[in-house]
Amino acid sequence: MRRRRRRLRLAEPEFHHNVYVVLLSKTALKDLSILRRNPNRDPSKPAIYVGLTGLPVDHRFENHKNGYKSARLVRKYGVRLLPEFYEHLNPMPYEHAVQMEKDLAEDLRTQGYAVGGGT
Repeated sequence: MRRRRRRLRLAEPEFHHNVYVVLLSKTALKDLSILRRNPNRDPSKPAIYVGLTGLPVDHRFENHKNGYKSARLVRKYGVRLLPEFYEHLNPMPYEHAVQMEKDLAEDLRTQGYAVGGGT
């Protein structure tokens, strides 16, 4: 008769959720969803998208651009990632990432950026 071996968990899994920021093209500033959410935006600052993922950030951006589980704003207007806005924050547990996405979007909106996502 075979005996079953128990697997030992030696350590907790590392956190793997990330927030990210995508630069949107200038034409995104004409999109009504961006304009409605950002009435006090600074016209000299670009439109950006704030998101959350459990994937590597660059892989998530590729998924957006390829139309796989993509946000319309990023698929249509996404230019590139802006790691200077988020690299110092990642990785984190899921619950923190959900709150961080909202907080980061609101902070950037307060600074005058036209922000999509971050809900």
